[in-house]
Amino acid sequence: MSLLRQPLLLLSRSSLVKGAVSTMPVSAGIVRSYVPGESTESAVSATASLSDDGLRVTLDFLGEDTTDAAQADATTAAYLDLLQQLSARGLTRHAEVSVKLSAVGQFLPENGHKIALENARTICRAARNAGTTVTLDMEDHTTTDSTLMILRELRKDFPETGAVLQAALHRTESDCRALAYEGSRVRLCKGAYLEPESVAFQDKLDIDKSYVRCLKVLLAGEGYPMIATHDPRMVEIASSLASRFGRAAGSYEFQMLYGIRPEEQRRLVAQGENVRVYVPYGTEWYGYLMRRLAERPQNLTFFLRSLISKK
Repeated sequence: MSLLRQPLLLLSRSSLVKGAVSTMPVSAGIVRSYVPGESTESAVSATASLSDDGLRVTLDFLGEDTTDAAQADATTAAYLDLLQQLSARGLTRHAEVSVKLSAVGQFLPENGHKIALENARTICRAARNAGTTVTLDMEDHTTTDSTLMILRELRKDFPETGAVLQAALHRTESDCRALAYEGSRVRLCKGAYLEPESVAFQDKLDIDKSYVRCLKVLLAGEGYPMIATHDPRMVEIASSLASRFGRAAGSYEFQMLYGIRPEEQRRLVAQGENVRVYVPYGTEWYGYLMRRLAERPQNLTFFLRSLISKK
C-alpha cells in the first residue's frame, strides 16, 4: 500500500483542505480529468460522447454523508432530472445511474434506513420508466449490511438493481456467493476506502488475491458480473477466467472510471467487450477526487504543481 494512500484518504474528509481546494479554480484542470462538470447537462454531454465511442456509462451525482432530509430529497430530485434528460436524448439504452445510499438519507438520525430505501425506490422506478437501471454504490464497511439489506428490499420490485462489492473486505467472497444468482448484477471493485485491519486486507497482494477469488465466484455463477478495475493484470485475468467459464460476450462487462485509461477502454470495446465508464458529476467532487488521488498518488504531483503555480 502506498505511503501516500492513508494521508490522502484522511484528507478526503478534511473540511479545511476541502475549503481551500474547492475555492481555488487552479484545481479545475485535474478536477476535469476525473469529473466532466457540475451540471446535469455536462454529465449528459459526456455520456453522449462516450456512447458515440461504443462505451456504456453509469452516472453518479456526487454527494455522501447526507445528514439533512432536504439534501436527501434534492439528491433524489437530481437523479430524476438526470434520468429525464438521458431519456430525452435517447441515451438510456447504454446509460444507467449509480446511487450512494448515504446521499439519499441512509445516515439521517431518524428513520435513515427507511428514507434511503424510499428515495432509492423512487429512483429505481424512474430508471425503469426511462428504460434503464440503478446500481447501489458501496461505501465504507460500516454501511455494508444496511446497503445489502436495502438492495434485497429493492430487488423485490426491481430485480435489475445492481450491487457493488469491495474485494478489500474479508467478507466479500462470501457476499459474492450470496449474490451470484441469475439476474443479479454485481460490480466488483477493490475498494477505495481506508478500512481497519479487522475487516479488510491491508496488503495490495492480498487484495489482488481476494479480487481474483471473487472474480471466480461471480464468473462461475449465474449473474451478470461487472468487473471494475484499471489494473492491466486483473483485466487479463478476468478475460482468461471469462473464457474458462464459458462466458459469452455480453454476459459480463468491464468498468473503468471516467478519465482513467481511456485508450484501454476503447481497446477493449474494439475487441468486442462491453465496457462501462463510471461518470461522476456535481459540486460535491472533493471527496471523490481525493479518493482517486489516493488510488493513483502519482497524480498528486501534478495537482500540487497546479496549485502552487497559480497562487
